Amino acid sequence: LRPPTVIGQFHTLFFGSIRMFFLGVLGFAVYGNEALHFSCDPDKREVNLFCYNQFRPITPQVFWALQLVIVLVPGAFFHLYAACKSIKQEDILQKSSYTGFYIFSVFLRIVLEVVAFWLQIQLFGFKVNAIYMCDVGALDKNFNITRCMVPEHFEKTIFLIAMYTFTVITVILCVAEIFEISCRRLGILKTQ
Repeated sequence: LRPPTVIGQFHTLFFGSIRMFFLGVLGFAVYGNEALHFSCDPDKREVNLFCYNQFRPITPQVFWALQLVIVLVPGAFFHLYAACKSIKQEDILQKSSYTGFYIFSVFLRIVLEVVAFWLQIQLFGFKVNAIYMCDVGALDKNFNITRCMVPEHFEKTIFLIAMYTFTVITVILCVAEIFEISCRRLGILKTQ
């Protein structure tokens, strides 16, 4: 069962292909070896691990993979419901109950994307700095703050901005899809 709108079909293509490819291939290239190359002064394994865990409470790849899965859940529930009820694609825009359920699933996607956007800001910010000042007071009583070098900080900043952009594009596509469905229901646009 395809999404009932052109925008929904484009969203599926954009979300399913481009975003996942970008995360899977380029995300691994940019973030894949981050922990190995994260080094602090003094360059001791326990200090590096302690500071890396402070710097990255969750790795960006894991966060974005969770975001993709969670945002896909409302659409998956709708399509599962539609498959169980043998709902045809054209019926989604014809019957108010199906349309309402579909719009609700798209609206839930918007909410989940906005929450993920906010969490991403809280966890990663908008820029990855070259130096991270780590509080190692709990690890070593001789000193409290140590400097750590963040590898490929510029590439990571670009990737962060790209992931923010993907989230914004997805939200815009979801809002546009709700608008398209509303226009079709009101007769402003002709149904396919």
